[in-house]
Amino acid sequence: MKRKLLTLLLPLALLAGCGGGLSTAPRVAGAVILTPKAAADGQAQPQADTAIGSLGADLLRAVRQPGENTLLSPLSITLALSMTANGAAGDTLAEFEALLGAEVDVLNQNAASLLADYLSLEGGTQCAIGNSLWVDESLEAEEKFLSRCASFYQAGVYQADLDTEGTKNAVNDWIETVTRGMIPQMLQQPPAGDTALLLVNALWLKTAWAEEFEPKNTDTRTFTAADGREAETDFLSNGVRMERYFRTADAAGVVLPYDDGRLAFAAVLPDGELDGWLEKLDGETFSALLAEAEGTMVHLCLPKFEAEWGGCLSDILKELGLASAFVPGQADLSALGRVKEGLPLFVGSVDHRAKIMVNEEGTEAAAATVVAVPAGAPEAADPVLLILDRPFCYAIVDLERGIPLFLGTFEAAE
Repeated sequence: MKRKLLTLLLPLALLAGCGGGLSTAPRVAGAVILTPKAAADGQAQPQADTAIGSLGADLLRAVRQPGENTLLSPLSITLALSMTANGAAGDTLAEFEALLGAEVDVLNQNAASLLADYLSLEGGTQCAIGNSLWVDESLEAEEKFLSRCASFYQAGVYQADLDTEGTKNAVNDWIETVTRGMIPQMLQQPPAGDTALLLVNALWLKTAWAEEFEPKNTDTRTFTAADGREAETDFLSNGVRMERYFRTADAAGVVLPYDDGRLAFAAVLPDGELDGWLEKLDGETFSALLAEAEGTMVHLCLPKFEAEWGGCLSDILKELGLASAFVPGQADLSALGRVKEGLPLFVGSVDHRAKIMVNEEGTEAAAATVVAVPAGAPEAADPVLLILDRPFCYAIVDLERGIPLFLGTFEAAE
């Protein structure tokens, strides 16, 4: 008889392309157990929002290789781990709750509110968030666990023989569909033979600037990496215009709203080395920067770039306190279900991949002429010069809740 343990693999995918809305599996190599339920009512939970940023900061510091571009989605990772927390009990549940900053019932409420908020964005923004559970026939899953994932996370639940090429292809197809082709091959090989469950989140976001960049203003500048290497790259610019600019004791930056009125791109250029600034990054950083941003005449030059990152987060999560969940015999995932052989369930791996494109093509363009003097703008002051031509941190942030949906560093231009 083939041994079946539970390995919780969380392929967490992301961002930009075209289309929108919640997506379910297109081609499933197995039976549908539960379809996503109507969204459960959820309330925003400030402590859980802050914890998303804190976890993102910790993970960014841990996976970052100085001098290389890094990107991850704190939102995607949190949603996948929060689903998993619903299957934990005892000390393992306590570790999940400590890592994610709230009790599991609070995490569920917050997840439902995030889905409601982001899947109803207006303007040119298009968003898709998908969650799914892939259950091997060896696992007798708890109904309460499945129901919570289907309602709070709108997760589809599918049964399949997990250690097959067909299931690998079906999961990859599902992720590729939700991410509109940006994450096409999350799983490189079929799950191991002892895998009993896959918990998957995929996230895709396409936005339009509230004030678009004119392609004719894009020009070539030199980007200088921390080690002094120089590379010529294209920079977006619109000359001097009013921007939401902030200046702190150790950094300057800008908040560029999207036309949905809810999300924005925030770029932070430290006065000194990026490493030192990142050490102080936490769950409240972007909320504080958003509060500091004021309308200022700025000559902004922003690199036009693409970036992606992928890797395993398991060892990092252990170091952050999610230790017992990865140890057979110590992990308590009894609220998730049980395998027929009675063997202990545990988390085997947590994998993540992210990709972003910042360019004119990702923005719907329009033309208008408006001459305005915003209230409070100094009449004769010289514009602030902000040229992001050395390593900087950036995020796609929620203007209301301060959550970084995506968080990255740009440190090397091709």
